[in-house]
Amino acid sequence: MSKAALSPALGHSSYETDLYLWSQEQAALLRAGRRQDIDLHHLAEEIDSVGGSQKSEIRNRLVILLQHLLKWEFQPKKRKYGWRASIVEQRLQIAGLVDLSPSLKSWPDAVMAKAYALARVRAAEETGLNERSFPEDCPYSLEQIMTDGFYPGPIESKVV
Repeated sequence: MSKAALSPALGHSSYETDLYLWSQEQAALLRAGRRQDIDLHHLAEEIDSVGGSQKSEIRNRLVILLQHLLKWEFQPKKRKYGWRASIVEQRLQIAGLVDLSPSLKSWPDAVMAKAYALARVRAAEETGLNERSFPEDCPYSLEQIMTDGFYPGPIESKVV
């Protein structure tokens, strides 16, 4: 435990200038039992933001997953191994985040419509297809999206 962490300068908070250093100071103060010296206001904000970060990461990964599923289905002749790898990775990462925070199990379903809307725009941009080429509403259930081996569209034997 560093000396600086145990005796931060009075009136000076590294929260404003170095968030990492501030977090290490707060952890050291907690470990040392110096609860009276903890920056409770900012600590509460940071704890709250952790949950928001997890929700955001799940939503972002869901967007990427949906985007690649759309590309997979609507451009079967242009399928790439990287799309498949991304689909697998996003499924595993979402499942891992939900395992870490089981209270977020319903979150992917709660943000599905918004995630799909963004995935649709991105898929159109990347494929060069018109956005109207993709269904307006998500054509996949969350169960399908998260199921290993679910790859929509025609079966193509060759993936580049």
